[in-house]
Amino acid sequence: MSDLLIRGGRVLVPARGIDAVLDVRVRDGVVTEIGTALEPAGGRVIDAEGCIVTAGFVDLHAHLREPGFEQKGTIATETEAALRGGFTTICAMPNTEPAPDSAPVFEALMERLAREARVRVFPLGSVTRRRAGKELSEIAELAAGGCVAISDDGNPVADGRLMRNALALASAAGMVLSEHCDDPELNDGGVINEGRVSERLGLAGQPVAAEVAAIARNIALCEATGARLHIAHVTTARGIELVAGAKARGLPVTCEVTPSHLFLTEDAVAGPGPEPAYDTNARINPPLRTEMDRWALVHALNEGTIDAIATDHAPHAIEDKLCEFDYAAPGIACFETAAGTLLTQVARGELQLARVIEALTSGPVLAWGLDSREKGLGSIEPGGVADIVVLEPGREWTVDATAMASKGKNTPLQGATLTGRVRVVVVGGEVRWESEESDG
Repeated sequence: MSDLLIRGGRVLVPARGIDAVLDVRVRDGVVTEIGTALEPAGGRVIDAEGCIVTAGFVDLHAHLREPGFEQKGTIATETEAALRGGFTTICAMPNTEPAPDSAPVFEALMERLAREARVRVFPLGSVTRRRAGKELSEIAELAAGGCVAISDDGNPVADGRLMRNALALASAAGMVLSEHCDDPELNDGGVINEGRVSERLGLAGQPVAAEVAAIARNIALCEATGARLHIAHVTTARGIELVAGAKARGLPVTCEVTPSHLFLTEDAVAGPGPEPAYDTNARINPPLRTEMDRWALVHALNEGTIDAIATDHAPHAIEDKLCEFDYAAPGIACFETAAGTLLTQVARGELQLARVIEALTSGPVLAWGLDSREKGLGSIEPGGVADIVVLEPGREWTVDATAMASKGKNTPLQGATLTGRVRVVVVGGEVRWESEESDG
């Protein structure tokens, strides 16, 4: 493998306290040197002047759809979309058909990923068989097969006793349990945040209490078992308060937030005009919340309560969104817009750049212990894997869903102008994607 030199960029590795204009040398798939005025050694040189150079992004929550839902997305299309968004490692949710609830299904999925994925993929196993919430999956088998975490994704484990047993077994197996915290009975068919916009549009709402009650129960079960609990896509101010309280008590609780919930509110459903838009592309589960909730998430990320930014990338076929709002499939395809929305918020002064980078790199790695899977994951360090992203923080661009690599074009950001874009992505020392504007 040839030598690669990334020269003169702002190297930003918050976990190692690095924030300086430096050169990074890569050879044979690993970082070999970080310093100033490094000389080329015959390989490619990328001029990163004016750019941010950081570790490849790590996503704890994404949907690849394959196997079972290839009309929405495939391993090939969605990992290509992840690559273009700067994500070099993703954790794939188990809402596939079949669900990875046993060793044979998990092993078959791993083989398919090895053949077709464009980035590193750690698939999750399901908590319960077929994600049906009735009986536990073969959790020990999944752990032995290399599973990093378990989750039933959008199907919360409603049975408290089953959830307690799942946490205990996951803990014994050394795995994290990632939970979509929601009380389905309280939601009762809600499709949007319960509040001003749901009343205006005449849509059934999901109350804040549904998330808060579920988070409180799961934290109590975490305390009872000592298991590692990860709260997926927290969306509410009160939910964040509960997570912060659990962390203050020393409980092994981590959490994530999506770029969508940091950038958008429930108003995206209605649109900016006087007539309601009923934009199905803005339907997501959990729903977009209020501006107050959004600011609570922004503050929690900046102060470090939130461990990771995870996309919840959810591609859908066009027919899944071209329908009445109540029947639209929830989810946003956002691999390729995530960096743009986050860097736009940095440019606005809302988000702190170092915290954004940390929550996209070392934060998720530490939350799930992924550094045991690949040395140097989520970092740029000598001897560590060379997963590197070069960002152009000042580049303005307009979102064009038709140009997205994802099979799903379902984004409420169509036509939006964002500030900040991915320029080059290196995976395992190989330049695997670069924008057409790159000149290095």
